[in-house]
Amino acid sequence: MRISRRAVAAAVVLATVLPLSACGGGADSGSADSSGKIEGNITFQTWNLQANFKDYFNGVVADFEKKYPGTHVKWVDRPAEGYPDKISADAAGGTLPDVVNVSPDLVAPLAKAGIAMDLDKDKTAAKYAKEYLPGAWKSHQIPGKQGTYAFPWYLNTGPLFYNKTLFEEAGLDPANPPKTYDEVFAAGLKMAKNSKGKIATLANIPTIEDFGRYGGQLMNKAGTGFAFNDAKGVELLTHYKELYDAKALDPEALTATPESTGHKFQTGSVAMNPGSALDLDNFKKQAPSLYKNIGITDQVSSTGHANMYVMGVMVNSRTKKKPAAVAFAHFVTDATRQMEFAKKVAIFPSTEGSLDDPYFTKEDGTDVTRVRVAAAKSLKTAVNYTPVLFSDQMKTELRNAVARALQGKESPKEALDNAVKACDRLLQQS
Repeated sequence: MRISRRAVAAAVVLATVLPLSACGGGADSGSADSSGKIEGNITFQTWNLQANFKDYFNGVVADFEKKYPGTHVKWVDRPAEGYPDKISADAAGGTLPDVVNVSPDLVAPLAKAGIAMDLDKDKTAAKYAKEYLPGAWKSHQIPGKQGTYAFPWYLNTGPLFYNKTLFEEAGLDPANPPKTYDEVFAAGLKMAKNSKGKIATLANIPTIEDFGRYGGQLMNKAGTGFAFNDAKGVELLTHYKELYDAKALDPEALTATPESTGHKFQTGSVAMNPGSALDLDNFKKQAPSLYKNIGITDQVSSTGHANMYVMGVMVNSRTKKKPAAVAFAHFVTDATRQMEFAKKVAIFPSTEGSLDDPYFTKEDGTDVTRVRVAAAKSLKTAVNYTPVLFSDQMKTELRNAVARALQGKESPKEALDNAVKACDRLLQQS
């Protein structure tokens, strides 16, 4: 898969794999022990990585085969387009590779169908849990179901950029940007008032991650239904309605894309926007005046925890070479390999202690390093707020509900109640 924060966030749910639960394997997610001899042929599948990282993965495979004589790893890479459908078809046909690159939402239906191996049940795999950040290990757990179904791999997150000039013009202190949602709401209303509605603070409507960072409950504890229509959720959407009415939320936010919001921030019509080191480089080239006045701060959160995007490596519970499959899944995600990978592209390792490496803690005066250090610090306690059972269809339902509330067609409570009902129906259909 393309390694970017937005790409990781946009992984499509594998809804069509659900009929697999009828094939009789749903109750067993790999309870057999994988402590046998590490040998034999296995297949490792990645997600749109070969074009840019061929040499890296060939090196990983060669190192593994050297460490474990008698093993052979066949590496296959699938394009981003149609990847969920390919996994679904292979799982249904019994041809899913032994080790598979997945995101949490892709692993969820496979876990339900008994195809994703439960690492916590396997004595060999379970002992590796302590090597990973707790939040990363939990990211491939399924609400209402015991177990962990993939090794955490690379993480990503990003800071929040703000325009110091716009802050100063609105009477806000550019040295003290908002850190919580309440502070953002107050700053947004002040900026809209002082600019007479010409400058919006935000250009995006709230997503499920925002409801999580605001402190709301996203699902019930059993994992059988959604709960983002709780008091916190209604409160958050009510605040966004106030921003929208005051033009503190960009009027085009209902149809915004990452590209359009980025353009608005770059042209000075929006004061705050999430981004990455790559965006900084673009600002430097395309908007030097903005670049000179750009502020960088942590993601807004009322919980004290940033949002993380995470990728994982799953073991097929039906592999015939379980010792080799588990060993390779761990090998490709261990601290050594993750650090090597992180230095080739703007991602972060999920292994315990890796983020303490000087590469992630010491600045060298460049903006790229500044962003990397800030992001790495936040990832130590970050949470994957997107529920693993929250599909693209559900995201659409929430987005439509938010739009109805902002336009005044429904109250925030009505809109979220209806969104939860729609998402629960979709969940039951799965």
